[in-house]
Amino acid sequence: MFIDFLLDEYKSNANKDALVWHKEVYSYGNMLDLFEIWRLKLEKENLPEGSVIALDADFSPASIALLLALIESKCIIALLSKAVKDKKEAYCEIAEAEYMISLSSDDQVSVIKYDRRAEHEIHAKLRDLGHPGVILYSSGSTGKSKAAVHDFVPLLEKFKTKRHAKRTIAFLLFDHIGGLNTMFYTFSNGGCLVTVQDRSPKSVCDAIEKYQIQALPTSPTFINLIMLSEAYKDYNLESLELVTYGTEVMPETTLKKFHSLFPSIRLLQTYGLSEVGILRSKSKSSDSLWVKVGGEEFQTRVRNGMLEIKAQSAMLGYLNASSPYTEDGWFMTQDEVEVDGEYIRILGRTSEMINVGGEKVSPAEVESVIQLMEGVQEVAVSSEPNPITGQMVKAFIKLSTTETIKEFRIRLFQFCKEKLPAYKIPQKLVLVDHWMHNDRFKKMRNLN
Repeated sequence: MFIDFLLDEYKSNANKDALVWHKEVYSYGNMLDLFEIWRLKLEKENLPEGSVIALDADFSPASIALLLALIESKCIIALLSKAVKDKKEAYCEIAEAEYMISLSSDDQVSVIKYDRRAEHEIHAKLRDLGHPGVILYSSGSTGKSKAAVHDFVPLLEKFKTKRHAKRTIAFLLFDHIGGLNTMFYTFSNGGCLVTVQDRSPKSVCDAIEKYQIQALPTSPTFINLIMLSEAYKDYNLESLELVTYGTEVMPETTLKKFHSLFPSIRLLQTYGLSEVGILRSKSKSSDSLWVKVGGEEFQTRVRNGMLEIKAQSAMLGYLNASSPYTEDGWFMTQDEVEVDGEYIRILGRTSEMINVGGEKVSPAEVESVIQLMEGVQEVAVSSEPNPITGQMVKAFIKLSTTETIKEFRIRLFQFCKEKLPAYKIPQKLVLVDHWMHNDRFKKMRNLN
């Protein structure tokens, strides 16, 4: 019923490759059979409509089939993955999960039944509609993680429009709005989704060569790691046509460097949020950070320098936070942007902006400059309280050199003084020996 359009695609492409998992290829016919198996299993369990199920998994034959069967059973699914680690029980409590279904790395299934009843008013609304739902958690990188609840019906609507079939890597995680978008886009267009058990530059480059991958949806952090590792030199990446990037602000220097290395690959900036879904986008060019966002299901506007969105697929609300909507129904993204006609340039979250004596500093701009320095592997810029200017710029740096902090500070000031105003140059430096990104390959700036 809710996924008939997808099942029709499964049937019409029965002999085509749908999924590569653990180096084994599953056809659309195989995936349809797995869906039927799980649909019958759930039918026998006789779960009440509107049951809240926490699904802890990564992309696999069973997890995909089970997700679709849960949608057809009108369940409300709280998606979890390895990225949330020790927060899983807390997330289940926020969701009021009545069951948790976990899939191991070899697709073995375990089930926990909780002694609770989901009674949140948003769950009740979905039950009244007779619609399946999905709960997505924000990363919590700038505060408490929020649980956004979507009606799955409008969220799936855009995938009914036919697009291009591509062989795509499932890089963004199973519980991420971008990961869901990748999966539904691929299967609704008869493409092939290729999983990697290890999201390292080497494994990804190996999969691109082996399975003739055409599209890689990823993050700016991972793009930087590919270049740093130089893993691309050991593999043939000629099949790769498109790299999409989102989840965080892209440093301009990283974008231009990647484009110069791979001029034949189209680079597309994407924009989406757990609360509204993924908007359609069009970059001004492969080496430009200016992008048009929107599409038939979305409206956008900029007020006081901040992007706001009205979407058919917008969440019903948070389970654990107040409404982020304006009185006239626009979602306040908290992303600061510049505007040039139809294009915008995303500067970053308001909460991450640094105010130095009244002058605003974007961490991504400073990171973009420092990333150009020889020996800098990763940089994360944030604020530090200052009694005179209110805040000052602080930078955590991972180096490949053996410089002392004193030696590096001298080099950094010499390098930055021609490229940045004085107030944007980091006044405090911290050298670290670890990577500064999480399991989603998103930069972590709150390292204090």
